[in-house]
Amino acid sequence: MEQEKKARTIEEEEIKQAESGDEAEAQEEVIEEAEAELVDEDTEEADQVKELEVKVEELNQRLIRNQADYDNFRRRTRKEKEADAKYRAQSLAEKLIPALDNFERAMMVQVDSEDGKSLLQGMEMVYRQMKEALESEGIAAIETVGTPFDPHYHQAVAQAATDEYDSNVVVEEMQKGYMLKDRVIRPAMVKVNA
Repeated sequence: MEQEKKARTIEEEEIKQAESGDEAEAQEEVIEEAEAELVDEDTEEADQVKELEVKVEELNQRLIRNQADYDNFRRRTRKEKEADAKYRAQSLAEKLIPALDNFERAMMVQVDSEDGKSLLQGMEMVYRQMKEALESEGIAAIETVGTPFDPHYHQAVAQAATDEYDSNVVVEEMQKGYMLKDRVIRPAMVKVNA
């Protein structure tokens, strides 16, 4: 009996050892599976991190382009505002210049009576004030007689043949031309030496 007991105990121990060996193997399999899952998760996380890094780079590039577009817009708007301020008097000048022309023509009339002379004197005062107001806004007459013909500033309406001036030089001004700062409002109508 005792031997039977010993044999059973040995058998039970062998079974326990076999079971614990199976458990160890099962534990090793579970550990290997867990490690494989961790490696897969690490790979997935690395892929996700790479994807996110790519998206962040794309957004940074888009932000840089938008910032550059905005800076260009601000610069363009500022230049337009400066140009508007610089040339704000142009429309008014274009309307007043014909009135100046009429004043100049009226002042060329010869007057003999005292009333006519006083009227002419009053017209000269108004003409001078209008001219000064336009000059204060940067509007000036274009120089013509004695200067070389320039199609940007002059409009040739006639030719003359005179030894007094060189060829292609303005000899007579038919109608005054005006500039607003660096922009021609109206070219001068001139007679050019042939």
